[in-house]
Amino acid sequence: MIKGFGGIFWRTKNVDVIKKWYSEVLKIEIDNWNGTVIKPQLGNETIFSFFAEDDSYFPLEQQVMLNFQVYDLNETIKHLEQIGVPLVKEKEVSEFGKFIWIEDPEGRLVELWEK
Repeated sequence: MIKGFGGIFWRTKNVDVIKKWYSEVLKIEIDNWNGTVIKPQLGNETIFSFFAEDDSYFPLEQQVMLNFQVYDLNETIKHLEQIGVPLVKEKEVSEFGKFIWIEDPEGRLVELWEK
């Protein structure tokens, strides 16, 4: 029945600050309607997963965590260093891929993943 995700929507305290941060840090081109269309590319996967309310993988006070798939995590880390965005979690390598965490201006952890 489900064909794919139609979107991710959330409230923010300051739309302009968040738009600017996601544009500069993650290179997401945010349009005037406060969003963008990220078109699927061959090899991309979208994971939909539930976590128990007491799971410690990400902060308990954060209900949802964004995970963006990147082409090259090492290049992404270099970009983040150049613009002064610290890693909240250093690179982790597992059977699922390579991961880092950064924090947006409102304190949400964002996971970046190279498959």
